[in-house]
Amino acid sequence: MNTPTTEFEARNPRFAEDLRTGLATMPIVHALGLRFVRIEPGEVEVEMPFADQWSFRPGQFQATPMFAVADFAAVCAAGTLIPEGWSMSTVDVTLKIVGPAMAGPLRAVGRVLKSGKLLTVSEASVYAFDGRSESLCATALVTGRNLPPA
Repeated sequence: MNTPTTEFEARNPRFAEDLRTGLATMPIVHALGLRFVRIEPGEVEVEMPFADQWSFRPGQFQATPMFAVADFAAVCAAGTLIPEGWSMSTVDVTLKIVGPAMAGPLRAVGRVLKSGKLLTVSEASVYAFDGRSESLCATALVTGRNLPPA
């Protein structure tokens, strides 16, 4: 079965710049070492380097960083579609770990499934890279709250 792709249109012409600026103010983003690989309307790729502090045994990520990179990718994908001045907040996440995340960066691809006025539902696929190939290690379904300017 072919999965239909949905083309989304950004409502903020500065969406990519606003995402980068907004995340740069979050201490957790710096602690995790998150960086954007790609930002497009409705889809974002976020990467996180491996660090021993995020492992539960040598060379393998613990679940928490997989959760974090999935959440950030999915909510940032949603953030590409909100009006200028608005922000996003996660209200629900379901993470399914489907394989080990071995040493090497984690890369999450977040995609908007349904964008609404109040809530946006996105998904994220988290991949581990070992220098030669990638492997899917987790999937997430994420609901974000679209917040108007205060």
